[in-house]
Amino acid sequence: MANTSDIRNGMCIELNGDIWTIIEFQHVKPGKGGAFVRTKLKSLTKGKVVDNTFSAGHAINEVRVERRAFQYLYKDDMGYHFMNMDDYEQVQLNENMLENPQFLKEGMQVDVLFHAQDNIPLNMEMPAQVTVQVTYTEPGLRGDTATNTLKPATVDTGAEVRVPLFINQGDNIIVDTRTGGYLGRA
Repeated sequence: MANTSDIRNGMCIELNGDIWTIIEFQHVKPGKGGAFVRTKLKSLTKGKVVDNTFSAGHAINEVRVERRAFQYLYKDDMGYHFMNMDDYEQVQLNENMLENPQFLKEGMQVDVLFHAQDNIPLNMEMPAQVTVQVTYTEPGLRGDTATNTLKPATVDTGAEVRVPLFINQGDNIIVDTRTGGYLGRA
């Protein structure tokens, strides 16, 4: 059993019958009244983000979560299928357990988070950035690089990304999987 002084980013806790990870926190000591901890929590099972405030010294239940390397296999109407690289065990996850599944490519290495006691998959984390190929975009105008204008482009995973005007069809680009934004050419 931990308390609010043990809170750190990435810590997993149990709250209201769900498992949450702490995205960010701030210890606040107002001039009048008791101290408290303001947190932003993300549900590992449902994916929603909420703000929560704990009073100082509040007891919290820390949950042990294991991160295991998996390979993305395929998607069907049952969900997304992943294979453990060590023992070839396969796991199926629903779409609400994934962050930005539109950037998944077959054979991609991802991390699947498991509840350590129950051995239940909770969430899937992608690499921070992926390299994708532009399959369709409008041709750019030559010499139009003075502005910071973006145009839509469809990539080989089927996702749509906003890219600069000089990117053409067939170019490989690097995309941030958390925001879906263009980072640069590959």
